[in-house]
Amino acid sequence: MNILDLLKDCSRIGISGHENPDGDCVGACCGMALFLRKMRPEAKVDIYLETFAASLERNIPGSDTILHEIPDPCEKYDAFIVLDSDPGRTGKACELFDQAKIRINIDHHRTNRGGGEFNYIDGNASSASELVYNVIGRDRLNAQIARALYVGIVTDTGVFQYSNTGESTMAAAGHLMTFGFDASAIIREVFFERTVVNMRALGTALVKAELIMGGKFQFCMMDRKELASLGARRKDLDGIPEQMLLTEGVDCAAYIHEDEDGFWRVSFRSREIVDVSRTASILGGGGHIRAAGATIRTGISQAIALIKADIEKQLHAGSRQAAMKG
Repeated sequence: MNILDLLKDCSRIGISGHENPDGDCVGACCGMALFLRKMRPEAKVDIYLETFAASLERNIPGSDTILHEIPDPCEKYDAFIVLDSDPGRTGKACELFDQAKIRINIDHHRTNRGGGEFNYIDGNASSASELVYNVIGRDRLNAQIARALYVGIVTDTGVFQYSNTGESTMAAAGHLMTFGFDASAIIREVFFERTVVNMRALGTALVKAELIMGGKFQFCMMDRKELASLGARRKDLDGIPEQMLLTEGVDCAAYIHEDEDGFWRVSFRSREIVDVSRTASILGGGGHIRAAGATIRTGISQAIALIKADIEKQLHAGSRQAAMKG
């Protein structure tokens, strides 16, 4: 994809990613914006994302320019780029995408079929940041772009330990590191360090979590009242499902919390058997085989029943296949 050719006649460019943005989403969006501002200084380039962890804001260049509210009336863009998501999962930014003259979708989630006229969807890539790295090209990077994309790759690969890490991922990360930022400090701050509120939320979630289905599925649900008692907001909940998955014997974890707007958000993680992208798609969400999410807007009890039924079905099928192989 030659994105500069696609945008050559565009003076107003918008960028967004999925709701509840993580490091990859923020890194990819900021990396793309920094690149376009460098190559097209005469163009207006705006980023729209929901709020996110302060550690990401400290470590991702360009994050201080992100807009968290959609203007009313809506801005009309010549082009709009959705990264790390299908356009339908960008919240209110979806309207900006729909109204743009040129619509571009770049994503690594295999559940995304491509929502723009121009799509770059690669379900084998580690992250949207790796795809943005490919789009930009090695010779057009600078230190700020490199740092933003490195944060995105690091967070979405779990510091290169998840199964989505490939040879191309390591090659890209290695090249980005040549721009001289402190890679170790970034990893420590954005992946391992936690705020006091985040630690409290994690501790509460682990205490509340239920082990069901023979100890293979760990499930936790927290409403707004519980989160308010901890002083926790959505950005304070990063990393909880990953920690739940570390419990011995657990193959799949689901963390559900009630958002500020009354919706429920569910984050899935799995180890070997369960395809959580399949479970998330039942709820209108999506993602990867081992990491996925969805927003539940109505019928939380029904949604939980669907989640448990699908995961139990997958665990049963996986156990049966293992027995047959044995």
